[in-house]
Amino acid sequence: MKYSGFNLALQSLFKHRGWQPAWRAAEPRKAYDVVIIGGGGHGLGAAFYLAKYHGITRVAVLEKSWLGGGNTARNTMTIRDNFIYPDSARFHREALKAWRGLSADVNFNVMLSERGMTTILMSDRDLSDARRMINTTAMFGAEHRIIGVDELRRRLPLMDNSERFPVVGGVDHPEVTVARHDAVAWGYARAASRLGVDIIENCEVTDIVLDANGVAGVETSRGRIETRKVGMAVSGHGTQVAAMADVTLPVETCPLQAFVSTPIKPVIDNVVVIRSLNTYFLQTDKGELVMGSVANPYPSFSQQGSSAIPERTLASILQLFPAFERLKFMRQWAGILDLTYDNSPIISKTSTPGFYVDVAGSGGFKTTPFAAKMHADLIAHDRPDPLIEPFSLDRFDTGRLILERASYGNR
Repeated sequence: MKYSGFNLALQSLFKHRGWQPAWRAAEPRKAYDVVIIGGGGHGLGAAFYLAKYHGITRVAVLEKSWLGGGNTARNTMTIRDNFIYPDSARFHREALKAWRGLSADVNFNVMLSERGMTTILMSDRDLSDARRMINTTAMFGAEHRIIGVDELRRRLPLMDNSERFPVVGGVDHPEVTVARHDAVAWGYARAASRLGVDIIENCEVTDIVLDANGVAGVETSRGRIETRKVGMAVSGHGTQVAAMADVTLPVETCPLQAFVSTPIKPVIDNVVVIRSLNTYFLQTDKGELVMGSVANPYPSFSQQGSSAIPERTLASILQLFPAFERLKFMRQWAGILDLTYDNSPIISKTSTPGFYVDVAGSGGFKTTPFAAKMHADLIAHDRPDPLIEPFSLDRFDTGRLILERASYGNR
């Protein structure tokens, strides 16, 4: 059933009892043309684009728990393209643009909201990096501009005006948007299911079956499934899943924490980044302040995090925004961050024929629609689109790394 104003009015006459389930709770078949491992935004998106653009509908999405229960629901929703390396700037520019038509594409409101982002610069090094970023991203159509201290203080009236800290200016990035992360997963799931994709929850992949020709199937907690193509779109446990296909990924896994305050009246209308302190925050529609900082400095698969990062984050924010001192925590969480050695994504074929990977690099929510579309194209045609060719696994052998400084704060 298509979501529309007409159907909403029609269902209201019947007390909304006629709505169909958003997606089918499918049982696994014996064989599929493609199996996608991971039921988050990237995996569900790849399945949707395989069905919509490539006519491949015998697709199964296997999720070991519930849809969107991993990193898709454990992020701060911010979508930006302030990256410095040309290949990375081009990729993230396309990723930001891909969000704009997503709600119409999947017939589901992902609550996209253009907020803008204000970055506070506190040193000449920050200013130099900002100018380099602006000059690079301008070549690909991104909009940034340097703003002076006076304009920065007008935009952020709660920022401390005591001159205790060497604020030298800021960067205005008006195109930064936020989206409702669980709505992204639900929208893709619903749209893919309508096109015939089987979405199978509580189905853990325990092994990838190989033969002389490459991938032959997957072993799962619900039995064996035969397939010649497997797309991996998991976050955090990618190294373990890839190892099942005899593929080693150059990835280190660390928790990345965020937390929210109790709700307050609207005080900011954009995302605020304190560049030198690697800290950011924004205010949700419900009034909560969402705050985050760097990744935990140790490898772990835990989604708990530690107290050190929230303490550091709060201390950094309060240096410039002491008005938030009396706010209280409401909840905290940690996603699992896949850190590649150059802080850039991997969307690539592998040495095992029929096994394809989508690894988010320094944080994957902001790239969801574009990365999923490119992953689907790669699986369908067994060759990378020119836009993702630089993000191949081969770059770690050839040395053509994409050393993205805009994500170094996570290290």
